[in-house]
Amino acid sequence: MGVTRRILAVDGGGSKTDMVLADTDGRILVQVRGPSSQPQTHGLATTLRVLDDLTARIRRETNLEPGVPLADFASVYLAGLDLPQEFEAIEPEVRSRNWAHEMTLDNDTFALLRAGSQSQDAVAVVCGTGINCVGRNVAGEHSRFLALGEISGDWGGGGELGTGALWYAARAEDGRGRPTALTAAVAAHFRRPDVRQVSIALQLGEIDRDELNELAPVVLTLAEAGDEIAGGLVDRLADEMALMATVSLRRLGLLDRPVDLVLGGGVARSRDPRLMTRLTDTVRTANSQVRTIVVDAPPVLGAVVLGLDALGATAADAESRLVQALTPLMAGAGLAIAGE
Repeated sequence: MGVTRRILAVDGGGSKTDMVLADTDGRILVQVRGPSSQPQTHGLATTLRVLDDLTARIRRETNLEPGVPLADFASVYLAGLDLPQEFEAIEPEVRSRNWAHEMTLDNDTFALLRAGSQSQDAVAVVCGTGINCVGRNVAGEHSRFLALGEISGDWGGGGELGTGALWYAARAEDGRGRPTALTAAVAAHFRRPDVRQVSIALQLGEIDRDELNELAPVVLTLAEAGDEIAGGLVDRLADEMALMATVSLRRLGLLDRPVDLVLGGGVARSRDPRLMTRLTDTVRTANSQVRTIVVDAPPVLGAVVLGLDALGATAADAESRLVQALTPLMAGAGLAIAGE
C-alpha cells in the first residue's frame, strides 16, 4: 500500500463554499462550509477572504503549524471563473498561500462533471442559481461557454425562473399580461398583499434581489399543476439546458457515440418531470446514445476525486467512501435555490 497523501478540495458556488481535506484512502479528515466565493460576483478580495477563513478553520482543526502546507494537492473549483483574465488574477494569489505542494484551479462545473462521470466522453450542465455547461472527449478536448449571463447569451437557472415569475406575475396583475397563478403565488411567497408591493419592496431594498431565486420551486410546482405561464418558463429552461448540451456534443464530435450527460445544481436535482423529460428528449434527438446522470452528491466530491486523479491515487472503493462521508453536506439542500 502506498503512502497516504492529502487533498484540499474546494467547491465555490453561488451561495456557499465547501472545503474538504481528504486523504488518498478516501477518508474525509475535515469538512467546512462558508459563504459564496464566486469571484465574478463578489470580486477577488472577497473571494480570497472566504477561502482564507475556511483554510484557517481547517488549519486549526488539524493543528498544523503556520506555513506548513495543508495538503499534497489542492483541487480548487470556483463558480464564475470563466475568463483568462480572471484566472490570471486569482491563480497567483491562491498559489502564494501555500495550501499544497501542487494545485489546479478551474470552473466548478468541471468538478460536477467528474462527480457524475468517469467517462472521457461526457458533458455537464449545472442549473442552480445560474446555468453553465462544460464537456470533454477522449481526445482531451474541452468545450466551455463564456457563462457571463445575459451579456453572453445565457438564460437559465433558479435566478431566471424567479425573475421570469415576477415579470409575468406583475404584468398579469396590472393587465398587460395573461392571467397566471404566479400572481397570487409570488405575492404569498414574499408575504405581500400583491405583486406591486413585491416590486416596490425589491426597489427599496426590503427584499434582496437574490431572494427571487426562491421562486424557482414555485414555478416548477405551478407548471406541474398546469399553469400555462409557469409551464412556458420550465419549457424554456429545458430548451436552454438542452441547447448548451447539444452544442457541446457537436463541438466535441460526440453526436454518434455513447456519452454521459451529467446534471447538477438545485434545479436539476429536483428531477422535475416536465423539465427532465423535455431536456432528455431534446438532447436525444441529436444523440440517441446519451445517458442522463443527475448528481446528488455535493460537487465538492468531484473536486476531491479530481485531486485523487491528479495524484494517481484513485482507488476502486474510494469514491463510495467519499460519497458516504460527504452526504451530510447535502442535508436539507433539496431544491433550496439560493445558489450553487
